[in-house]
Amino acid sequence: MKTAYQSIAGIPALVIGEASERVWLFVHGKMGCKEEALAFGSLACPAGWQVVSVDLPEHGSRKDSPEKLLPWTAVPELQAVYRAMGQRWRQISLRATSIGAWLAMLALQDQAVDRALFVSPVVDMENLIGTMMTWAGVTEEELRQKGEIPTQFGETLSWDYLCWAREHPVHWNTPTEILYAGGDTLTSRAVIDAFAAKSGSGLTVMEDGEHWFHTEEQLQFLREWERRCLLSETAFPVENSLSKIDRM
Repeated sequence: MKTAYQSIAGIPALVIGEASERVWLFVHGKMGCKEEALAFGSLACPAGWQVVSVDLPEHGSRKDSPEKLLPWTAVPELQAVYRAMGQRWRQISLRATSIGAWLAMLALQDQAVDRALFVSPVVDMENLIGTMMTWAGVTEEELRQKGEIPTQFGETLSWDYLCWAREHPVHWNTPTEILYAGGDTLTSRAVIDAFAAKSGSGLTVMEDGEHWFHTEEQLQFLREWERRCLLSETAFPVENSLSKIDRM
């Protein structure tokens, strides 16, 4: 499988596959990197696609970069990457994970993205921040007064981040398939169901999965889901017969 490291709109990128007019933009989640796209590329490239994967701020080859993984930084970057890709590829689709899906939706919701595949997507950041505030026992007034509050579970709650999320709601209309885990502790089933219904997205649930698909069984499930989605050359949703799936 052909691979090439490049810079796209000034962002470190990995381009996978032989030349094609069709491409997937792959956006990883927190603690991920652009090389995660190689497994997806092994499925997408034989089907006639290329894959472009970029490192988000503070990740991969940008681990020590001055830019931080903040939406007001990452969203403009992804918009610039998409514009640059539009000069080279005729058809652009999106494959994104976790917070990468939220950032990509904000960046591309007004663009002509062909279709999207989301794995454990964060679809309501305001709700997620509220959940983490509950975990930490922090009230909104306390956060407003202090600005930032570190937590015992490793996240720093930020008033500016909460305000930004409120001021930038997601409006997503691209044909989309979602893979969700029944054990996801970041996005509740009610929240993902509501998003899927509002956006018209297909929803596949691995009931005994986790937000981070990482075990052998979970990764096998993920790859089979990706394979079936890639087999559909038309609009979603994709009919499938995977085991252990609750299909909405």
